[in-house]
Amino acid sequence: MCGLCGMFAGERHWTERAASPAIFGEAGNGGGDGSPWVTPARERQERVRLVNRVLGPLGLVLAEWAASSYVLRTRTGRSEMVPDLGALWPAAERLLGRPCDPLDPDFLARLSR
Repeated sequence: MCGLCGMFAGERHWTERAASPAIFGEAGNGGGDGSPWVTPARERQERVRLVNRVLGPLGLVLAEWAASSYVLRTRTGRSEMVPDLGALWPAAERLLGRPCDPLDPDFLARLSR
C-alpha cells in the first residue's frame, strides 16, 4: 500500500476523544460549548485552531487533510503530511531544519505575548 492510501485507511489516534470516548469518560462527550456530543470533524477543527496558535510563532500552519491526517506548511511553501499530532514536532523540525522544543522557556514566553 502506498503512503497516500495509508492516509485514507489509517485509524484515528487514541488522543482524539470522539474516536475514543471510553478513554475520556463522560467528559469526552461534551462539546466544550455546552453541546452534548463532539463529532470527529468538530474536534479536529478545534484541534487545528489551537495547534495553529502554537505554531504561528514558528512560521508554520497546520491544516486538516481528508479528515484523516494533517498537512504542515511553512511560510515558504514547504509541506509535509502529518498522520496525527504525535508526529507534529518531528515534522516541524524537518521542515524548519532545526530543533523545535515546545517546552523551551523562550518559546513559551513568545507564546504568552
